Amino acid sequence: MSRVGHHIKAALHQVHSIAGLVLALLLALIALTGAIMSFEDEIVDHLNADIMHVAPRAAPVLMPDELIARLSAAQDVGKVSAVTLASDPSAAVRLRFARDEQGARPSSLYVDPYDARALGTPRGEEFFATVRRLHRWLLIPGDAKGWGRQITGIAALGLIVMLISGLVLRWPRRAGSVRMWLKPNLGLSGRGLHRSLHAVIGTWVLPVYLVMTLTGLWYAFDWYKDGVAWLLSRPQMAAAKMQPKMPTKQPRAADRTEPAQAMGFDRAWSTFQREEGGRFSRALLTLPAGPGTVIRMRSWQKDSKLESVRDEFRIDAVTGLVVSAERYADKTLGEKAIASVLDIHCGAILGWPGKLAFMIAAALMPLFAVTGILLYLSRRKLRRPAQPPIGRLVPGE
Repeated sequence: MSRVGHHIKAALHQVHSIAGLVLALLLALIALTGAIMSFEDEIVDHLNADIMHVAPRAAPVLMPDELIARLSAAQDVGKVSAVTLASDPSAAVRLRFARDEQGARPSSLYVDPYDARALGTPRGEEFFATVRRLHRWLLIPGDAKGWGRQITGIAALGLIVMLISGLVLRWPRRAGSVRMWLKPNLGLSGRGLHRSLHAVIGTWVLPVYLVMTLTGLWYAFDWYKDGVAWLLSRPQMAAAKMQPKMPTKQPRAADRTEPAQAMGFDRAWSTFQREEGGRFSRALLTLPAGPGTVIRMRSWQKDSKLESVRDEFRIDAVTGLVVSAERYADKTLGEKAIASVLDIHCGAILGWPGKLAFMIAAALMPLFAVTGILLYLSRRKLRRPAQPPIGRLVPGE
């Protein structure tokens, strides 16, 4: 290797080491929380199987507004902000509530669709909500509007730098040898073993980490999201996605003519049922956060296996008119990729084997933090000059 090559590798080694020391613990925390959430849906469904389903009956199910009214008459449940309804007659209705005056969101509630009887709050919901906030925003106040979003984004950029520099640093002389790339030398000990584990297992998970970071940046930086939308979407769709969101301004008490809850779900729900018929498996209806009458609806078809494969509607709750309809089947390949960012991020796009592989890769992040720190400390020890014998420190002896 030429002298220039040695200088470049030395510089990359410094960058890799410094970035690793600064971000090791943060990346380990983000990765471990991501691993915990890998099978969240399956775990929550298992924990709450007894309250998510009811015995089907011959009686018709209640309309959303009547169901909420009956439930509110029986107990104080707060303001409902979203309702999840299903075409399956044995599925319970899930209600989600608006934040209270302190900014906290009450736990959601499952309700019998035939008589509005409360079935219970889902177990595990609060735990996974906390883990999600830790993963995305490090529990820093403000959530997506606080500093946590930028910090996790910077950590993702740092991981990309470490992945690229690490790949260059470990490039073997026999690059065509699969054994050199993928087989760790477990016969070594100490620094040699740490280096082998760090480099070889890092090669195993490098493609997964690249996918995780490139998709994770979607949630961290608006400029990144706008760039991806411009690259993968049709021009008119990209322009719509890149429009700045207007701040939600709450009307003054004197200006409020109709509270959001009084607006109701029924008319939008009836319109949706006429449009979709029996093709959907479940639908999520969400009231507008601020002033307005347009309800956002997300629906999943019966053959949908992924959370991202869904249609989106906006329906005026007062008139029942469809304001917009965005169907997954009408999207281009690039737009489907954008819609599937979360499923790609966690490996769900590959089914449960992909989720398992991504979970294992995320759980291995602490290994790189530990072996990287050990390698740094051992390198410092090797560079430390040996202390001369004490006798040589005294002139004339």
